[in-house]
Amino acid sequence: MTAADVKIKVENLTIAYGSNVLMRRVNFEVKKGDVFIIMGGSGSGKSSLLRVLTGLKEPSAGRVLIDGVDFDAAPPVQKKAIMRGCGILYQSGALFSSMTLAENIALPLQQYTDYSAATIRDLVALKLALVGLKGYEDFYPAEISGGMKKRAGLARALALDPDILYFDEPSAGLDPVSSKLLDDLILEINQSLGTTIVVITHELSSIFAIGKNAIYLDNETKGISAYGNPHELLKNPPNHNVLSFLTGGKK
Repeated sequence: MTAADVKIKVENLTIAYGSNVLMRRVNFEVKKGDVFIIMGGSGSGKSSLLRVLTGLKEPSAGRVLIDGVDFDAAPPVQKKAIMRGCGILYQSGALFSSMTLAENIALPLQQYTDYSAATIRDLVALKLALVGLKGYEDFYPAEISGGMKKRAGLARALALDPDILYFDEPSAGLDPVSSKLLDDLILEINQSLGTTIVVITHELSSIFAIGKNAIYLDNETKGISAYGNPHELLKNPPNHNVLSFLTGGKK
């Protein structure tokens, strides 16, 4: 992989809260157009790593490079531009309950662009159609199902046409059918738009369905103990912890 192929590069990253070290000297790369899985058990630091990758938390040591730019060391204007190039879908969807779906999706467009109201309205309709919610513009979050909320949250994450999409446990709280529909949508977005996608998850069905590459965060070593395609890691697990995780504790 050449430097031009790398979208995200993590170098010697250490994340800690005071004296509590979650992970140390972590290194990995996410190539452009990848669907990259960050997996691991509870307490392994997956969500904290996501916060560092998205600029919501500074690492204790090391750095994150986005398109070769040191995220935390970048000037404020450049850092904001990098953050605007990232979309995030949180576990809950994080929609504003007092706003319609159209208003939720329009919000980042209103804040970060100078588009006209008509253009924003057209873009909102386009993003909702992209996630299978055409015609739901005037619905409130309380009026739709959990799976639809996730898809509406994804539409908002896509509002500014991000280069990178981050997903925090996207299948959490969903039934198997809704979870598969979301997995299919993630793959469709990746394939049709070429978006680089990073997914934090412990859901095995999603890991094997969408993951092209993955890392396993190990609670015991406080670092990465596996790095590669999930199917290949299952065939040739580097240690028992990875095998146990990828088989749901059956081996």
